[in-house]
Amino acid sequence: MSFHNSSSAADISEIEKARFVDDAAASGLDMDKRDLELLQRQRELEDLDNTTKTNWEMIKKLTVCGVAFLNDAYDMFAINIVAMMLGFVYYHDAPGSAQNTVPKKWDTLIKIAVQIGCLLGQLIMGRLGDKVGRTTVYSAGLMIAIVTTIASAFSSSMVKGFNVFIVLFIWRVLLGFGIGSDYPLTATIVSEYASVHNRGKLIAAVFSCQGFGNVMAPIVGIIVTACFKSSIDTDVLNLDYVWRIIIGIGCVPGVATLYWRLTMEDSKRFQLETAKAAAATADEEMLREKLLAKQQYAEGRGIEASSVAHTPVEPTETFTPTIRRAKTFTQYFSEWRHLKVLLGTSIAWFALDVAFYGINLNSSIVIDAIGFAGDIKNDKPSKFIIRNCLGNIIINLLGSVPGYWIAVFTIERLGRIKIQLMGFAALTVLYIVLGFAYHQILDRSVAGFIVLFTCAQLFQNFGPNVTTFVIPGEVFPTRFRSTAHGISAAMGKLGAIVAQGGFMQLKDIGGKNAFIDRLLQIFALFMLIGFFVTFWIPESKGKTLEEICDESEEYY
Repeated sequence: MSFHNSSSAADISEIEKARFVDDAAASGLDMDKRDLELLQRQRELEDLDNTTKTNWEMIKKLTVCGVAFLNDAYDMFAINIVAMMLGFVYYHDAPGSAQNTVPKKWDTLIKIAVQIGCLLGQLIMGRLGDKVGRTTVYSAGLMIAIVTTIASAFSSSMVKGFNVFIVLFIWRVLLGFGIGSDYPLTATIVSEYASVHNRGKLIAAVFSCQGFGNVMAPIVGIIVTACFKSSIDTDVLNLDYVWRIIIGIGCVPGVATLYWRLTMEDSKRFQLETAKAAAATADEEMLREKLLAKQQYAEGRGIEASSVAHTPVEPTETFTPTIRRAKTFTQYFSEWRHLKVLLGTSIAWFALDVAFYGINLNSSIVIDAIGFAGDIKNDKPSKFIIRNCLGNIIINLLGSVPGYWIAVFTIERLGRIKIQLMGFAALTVLYIVLGFAYHQILDRSVAGFIVLFTCAQLFQNFGPNVTTFVIPGEVFPTRFRSTAHGISAAMGKLGAIVAQGGFMQLKDIGGKNAFIDRLLQIFALFMLIGFFVTFWIPESKGKTLEEICDESEEYY
């Protein structure tokens, strides 16, 4: 079997084989050719880990991946500002409390659209990332996102019953599909490119650019609204231009990095895996042809075919009948020791996102408490929008953005599992306190509520929000890494859909925000579940990707 190393397509030299045999003999091991090839690959990957340094190629990849998550966060969270503007444009003449407010069914529809698309994109594009190639699918995902972002900005009512909200929903589902590819492929690309000692930090840093995207959305909202301030206050329908510009700006970061994405190469680790798989396939074909030739020769001499089929084939210098076959996805994850890791990463991400998106139900309370809510009926539209955007910036800066970067700078010291357990434990306690003393805290001390809300946001990001993204990019074999990460991420988006599509409808049972205390109690239960399933996941700090998943377990 020929094997391609990280620098050329040359076969393993006989000198290297002899050296490996000597090493094996010294260790008391009896190694055949397939063991030699596996050992050779492991040594090449060790050399790759040891020689990976920060260089221009690495900086370029990290920039592309970081901008991807900034862009994704902007596209996902800009809809909150856009929905506010749509209320002024399409419901400025609605009666009573419905004035200037998008009805709940349409509001939920356009906000949940990206999550639905993300779920599909993570599953499908994640799988294609293992089959077709990381960077090919990564580039395709960006092009989908760019086209659908521009299309979203031009959404409008079409035929009767097909209003602007339905059209916007469709385009944002497709936008989510493109965004969904970024999760498994970004984590996989950075993981396979980084060295052992900074792998977790780099993956976390790329993901933490989400925090900047969250802040960028309201900043752009303020700037664009301020530019149209006088025309908006004169005629509120001019907001129709503003929300389209805000959505359209979401394609700018993607366009700026598109060339770099198109020219990125797959990691050496993935190239080695691909070369090994191709060589294994070729050897299986050779074995099949050899057996067929012997069978035809035997039949020509009148020998029973069945006896020939069981006749061992003599190995030669150019052919070895014993082939190390790689386990399929189903074979690998049919074993509980591997399946429990996938279940651990998936359930933990699901539990986290239920609360991560659900806790944002309380953001309006914090905005009101710090005096940035405004009066939707009596304030000028530009003033109301700008104040709410400022409130969203403050909320993100309170605990969200700091939490991301605390995780980045501590993940290699504390480890992934310790941070995730600590985060889930802290969130369980915080949600129990907020859930069982919700009204008492709000009645006695709004400042106390803001402190607890800030702590919850801090421990979401300095905790499972970062680690649930990092860990699946490290704990699965190279052949399944993108697929398994996509499955884990898709479970997270399912949690987001449950929170936004389900809990959003429950929070006003019994009156405005009357059911939030019960929801917080439910979130505490989800955090407890996330805490316990984390024990199914191995710690990956300080280990090579091959050591984490034990590459020898991938074959039979």
